[in-house]
Amino acid sequence: MTWNEKELDVEAYLARIAYEGETKPDLATLRALHRAHVTAIPFENLEIMLGRPVLLDVAALQDKMVRRLRGGYCYEQNLLFAAALERIGFSVTGLGARVRAGAPSVRPVTHMLLKVEADGERWHCDVGFGGEGLLEPLLLHDGVDERQGEWRFSLKSEPDGVMVLRTEHPDGWFDLYSYTSTPCLPVDYTVMNHFISTHPKSPFVRRPILQKATPEVRLRLAGTELVVTAPDGQLEKRAVTGGELRDVLVREFGIELSEQELADLIRGHYPGA
Repeated sequence: MTWNEKELDVEAYLARIAYEGETKPDLATLRALHRAHVTAIPFENLEIMLGRPVLLDVAALQDKMVRRLRGGYCYEQNLLFAAALERIGFSVTGLGARVRAGAPSVRPVTHMLLKVEADGERWHCDVGFGGEGLLEPLLLHDGVDERQGEWRFSLKSEPDGVMVLRTEHPDGWFDLYSYTSTPCLPVDYTVMNHFISTHPKSPFVRRPILQKATPEVRLRLAGTELVVTAPDGQLEKRAVTGGELRDVLVREFGIELSEQELADLIRGHYPGA
């Protein structure tokens, strides 16, 4: 019961991600659930932008992402996914990663991912990395290289037991994050979450960030800029005004805020609206 799966309404969760397949603890189910979750629930930091704490208990995660049809960032997404997987019968281990993504120096461990056992193998799962994240699990082996939709990913082992998740950019491989096999517990993510949601150096306290990975394109709204990235690296960028925000949230990310939430978000982060 590491992930408090008994608190999860698994039928409501499956309906939220539009999953109607088998619920056996095997690889086929794991792949299908992972893809369904990623394509249904967007990455977003709007609770922070609205001045609210990010709650990580299963009841709060379920209320926000399942009942209110919102998204979340890595801890929220992967904790919800872990509870669902554990409820179905998978063995799930939490891990912590250092995000690289072009950073000039070593970053602290602030990202959550999962190691899941299925069909006698260990699988790298992560439904909470946003636009450049995996669509499906990757076999947790050095040298794995896999195309998922229009996107290519690989795992590369480095010295001292460090594994690196990479994605292919037009100019070559791009490191997303690195991690080790050291397990993390829910309480560890509580500490990480506090830093990421409150520290002034966190990228998630400065502006709204929403992302979504699909088999064809990657979507990202960072503040007032919406970017659509194609597999060949071509970018389509446009500015989003406060007056357009509601339509963009609904159309691109499936998020519908209340009138008060939308007004607060626009007032705080979309000047001139």
